[in-house]
Amino acid sequence: MASSHGSSPRPHRGRGGFFHKEQDLSPPRRRPVRSLPDVCPKEPTGDRRALCDGPSVVAEHDRWTVFSSKVNLPAALNDPRLAKRESDFFTKTWGLDFAETEVMPSFCLPNVTREHFGPYLQEMAQKERIHERCKTICPIKDDADASSSAAANHDKSRAELEQVPKIFMRPDFALEDPTTFNSVLPWSHFNSAGGKSSRDVASSRLLQEKLSHYLDVVEVSIARQISLRSEAFFHAMSSQHELQDRLRETQRAVAVLRDRTAHIDRVVCQGPLRALRASLTRNNCVKLHNKLKLMAAVHQTQPTVQLLLSTSEFVGALELISTTKEVLQQELQGILSFRHLGSQLCELEKLIDKMIVEDFTMYARSDLSRSLREEPLVLEKERLESLVFGLLRQKKLDFVDIYSDEMIVSAKAIVAQCVADSVVNIEEIDTEVVTKLADQMRVMTFPQWFELLQNVFECFLLFLKRIKATVSVISNVVLEVLASNQRNRLQEVAAAAAAAACSVQDSSPSLLQGEAELAYLTHEGLFISDALNEAQQQQQQQQVLDQSIAVGTRVQPSAADSDPSADSAPSAAFETSVSGFMSGESTMPSDLELHRIVNNLKELLFSASDISHDRCVKVLTARAKDGSLERLTSAEFVALSQAVEAFARDTEELCGRRSVSLRGALQSQANRFVHRFHEERKTKLSLLLDNERWKQAEVPAEFQDLVESIANGRISLPERKIPGPDEKKPAEFLLVNGQKYAVVGTVLLLIRIFLEYCQCVNDIPSIATDMLTRLSDLLKHFNSRSCQLVLGAGALQVVGLKTITTKNLALASRCLQLVVHYIPVIRAHFENKLQPKQFSALRHFDHITKDYNDHVAEISAKLVAIMDSMFEKSLSKYEVKAPMPSGCFRHVCKQMTKMHEAIHELLPEEQTQMLFLRINASFKMHLKRQLARLGVVNDGGPQHGLVVVDVAFYTENVQVLKSLERLDLNMAEIWEQKR
Repeated sequence: MASSHGSSPRPHRGRGGFFHKEQDLSPPRRRPVRSLPDVCPKEPTGDRRALCDGPSVVAEHDRWTVFSSKVNLPAALNDPRLAKRESDFFTKTWGLDFAETEVMPSFCLPNVTREHFGPYLQEMAQKERIHERCKTICPIKDDADASSSAAANHDKSRAELEQVPKIFMRPDFALEDPTTFNSVLPWSHFNSAGGKSSRDVASSRLLQEKLSHYLDVVEVSIARQISLRSEAFFHAMSSQHELQDRLRETQRAVAVLRDRTAHIDRVVCQGPLRALRASLTRNNCVKLHNKLKLMAAVHQTQPTVQLLLSTSEFVGALELISTTKEVLQQELQGILSFRHLGSQLCELEKLIDKMIVEDFTMYARSDLSRSLREEPLVLEKERLESLVFGLLRQKKLDFVDIYSDEMIVSAKAIVAQCVADSVVNIEEIDTEVVTKLADQMRVMTFPQWFELLQNVFECFLLFLKRIKATVSVISNVVLEVLASNQRNRLQEVAAAAAAAACSVQDSSPSLLQGEAELAYLTHEGLFISDALNEAQQQQQQQQVLDQSIAVGTRVQPSAADSDPSADSAPSAAFETSVSGFMSGESTMPSDLELHRIVNNLKELLFSASDISHDRCVKVLTARAKDGSLERLTSAEFVALSQAVEAFARDTEELCGRRSVSLRGALQSQANRFVHRFHEERKTKLSLLLDNERWKQAEVPAEFQDLVESIANGRISLPERKIPGPDEKKPAEFLLVNGQKYAVVGTVLLLIRIFLEYCQCVNDIPSIATDMLTRLSDLLKHFNSRSCQLVLGAGALQVVGLKTITTKNLALASRCLQLVVHYIPVIRAHFENKLQPKQFSALRHFDHITKDYNDHVAEISAKLVAIMDSMFEKSLSKYEVKAPMPSGCFRHVCKQMTKMHEAIHELLPEEQTQMLFLRINASFKMHLKRQLARLGVVNDGGPQHGLVVVDVAFYTENVQVLKSLERLDLNMAEIWEQKR
């Protein structure tokens, strides 16, 4: 029990800055007895001095220094969490991250280096050397004496204790042990005889003195040790006596306090407690009365729920059931008479779930199956809102799928009803024989079927409008629930914040003081705040119960009323739904589920559009099964395409999404139509070419007007005019931008055909790419077939022509040039109808233009080749002799005149001149070759003169021809140049 405050020596600084313990060599001195520290303080007895002298647990007894620390540095730095011992001291003791951590230098402390201590070290170096030398020469006397005295005392004490045998120092020393006893008292030294000799007496006396000496040595050593620790021992003993005195005083104070407490209880507490018990009894009676009223209200739950269900107020019934279950679990828990009511309410709630789903299914079926034209868009809006609120409250979120299934059934019924209504008005269709709807539609004529299709389109538009209105009502209900959820959360946050502010500003309870005391006395817990919170919760539950009773009493008169008002019940149901939502928000779906429902409703509208298009596709494919749509005329198919496009556009505006099924079906039919359209035109063109005799045809005024409309930018077929007395006569040529074109009848019809292609593109833009490909094929077919018939002389066998004349060739060339003139016009028209990514298809027109130009060039070459063969045949017989002009040159000029007469009215002047320049070059070549064979040279001789006369005759006859007057024949090239 030695205290460290009194026994521990204070350290002091010795030589060299080292600390040494103080050693007191003087004899021990008695110090005044002090009480133990850290003992329970004395009770105040009125003596100020005693109070001041008492120990204090607050006052600081000794100033703390670094030497008071009881934990060494390695123990403080040891890190037991390391799995292995590290070689580095810092990472071993302070963790692996110690070496990796970078400590930012402080901006407030200067950067101190060794150079800052340089002047001080230089100044103190000489003094330090002198001090060290003096310390080794003259040690401190006190330290030496103290250490030598302590060493001498210690050695003396050890030497004295070493005189005592070791057996006495053993921890298991016991004289009861015979061995130990014989070792301590060696009886063998004594005689075993009964008498005592003087030697034995001397030995025993010597043994006794030796043991006494050992005892004295031990007692001296013990006395020395006790003297060293006497101060702490007496201090502990005095503290023990003082502690006993204080305990006795405390016992007397506790007895006095108990007497006073009993007196206060008799005088002050028992009377008020009786009043509080009376108040508690009264409050218990009030609670019992309220409990009985609550039981009466709960007893009326089932009749009230049945009454609400009879008026289809599902939300009010569910809210009443929820409130009743909550009251049973909190307020009426443990009441035997209501032990089965909870399970009955759960079964009733399940029944209401089924009733809501069935009622919603019946509502959707009746709403979608009623007449589309007469009744309003939304049937019983208030009923729908009430049903949706009930479904949301019960988390029956699959009602969108229910409505979607009914929507599919209704869409099928709409088509069947439209077909039945149309068949009734058609006498040619016997419904008993033709029973299937598809067969009935195929029996109809196109006008009858087209009228049916338009009726179907109209019905589906009304159907989609009704669905959109219903979906809008449901979406509004869902959004209202979502907004109410958000408002309630904001109100809860605001209420929590207000409650926190009130609790900070005023910590006093809202109840009266008497009620607070009563709550505290009757509460089984430890804190008065728990009792107050319970009282407030009971008040809130009572308010909720009153609201539920009010809902039941409000519904009863409305159900008992016999007035069949159509709006009062739905509005009451709507109000009940809203109130149920406000009071039972936890039963409503989460915000995520509500957002998912809103998205599903949008998808429902899109699905309705897709379903409508799918049913229309069924109508379209049923008609097209036997290929009747492929046999439509262009006008009929254009009307069908416009109707389908208008319906698709209306549904897209109504539902907000583009449905592709109907457009895809129309595109498929359009591809078949385009194929048939193209095959018909191609076959027609082939027949016209096979029957074409390649003679110039008259141009009716209708075709001239058609060309003029194209020149004015109208790429379409004009309306047919009724022939009248003022109708223009057919013209000999076709005027195109001031140029005359002599054409055959096939080319005129070809112009009309490619205008029909352009008109189809105008009416059905979706087939532009397909039409462009087919029109390119048609133009290629005309070019190749005309080449086979004219240049290939196929017309000789097909039509029965005797020969292909130069006039036939010139007329074919001019027809090809007319087609080439209109290819850029057609290209520009299709370019306006195509998408930018489809412009690559326009390259077909470039290839076609090149093919046509090559064909025209081949026809020109063929005309030159005809004259070339004639020149070769005629000039091979040429002889330079009189009379002049010679017969050969006369024949050549005659053939040249015939050629000119055949083509000069068909071809334009520039082409005629270019053609005759090529023919003249061929003539000069053959004439030059013949003169060289005959040996006629430009020497001014008689033969040269005769040739000059023939050439002059040739030149004069050629330049006489029309449009060739200024043609430079350059006949000097026929003579060989002199070397």
